[in-house]
Amino acid sequence: MARITVEDCIERVTNRFELVMLAAQRARDISAGAPLTVDRDNDKNSVVALREIAEGTIDLDHLRYELIYGLRRYVEAEPEEPQDLEQELEALLPTGEFAVEQSESLPPLPEGESYAEFDVTDRD
Repeated sequence: MARITVEDCIERVTNRFELVMLAAQRARDISAGAPLTVDRDNDKNSVVALREIAEGTIDLDHLRYELIYGLRRYVEAEPEEPQDLEQELEALLPTGEFAVEQSESLPPLPEGESYAEFDVTDRD
């Protein structure tokens, strides 16, 4: 088999797109140092991979598994959302040495009054 073509491999893998994916995975494996199952004959890794698929010297199921495993993406689970406003406030408040004690002596803000015009950096 001097030159390998897709038609030589189509008997083993009927879908051409899957064939390309499997051959690319096998070529990556060969580049990473996997042992060859056919003679190299001065061919590139992609041609050797196609020859191995055409001759049936590699396990296609294992190659599919490697391909799928390599394409996986892991998504970290996000923390649970607080159920109510009080839990959300507790989650946002600093704890430990950075925690600030809540003052019980501070009266509530009177209705109708606004402190928006005051600059918080002004000190009397």
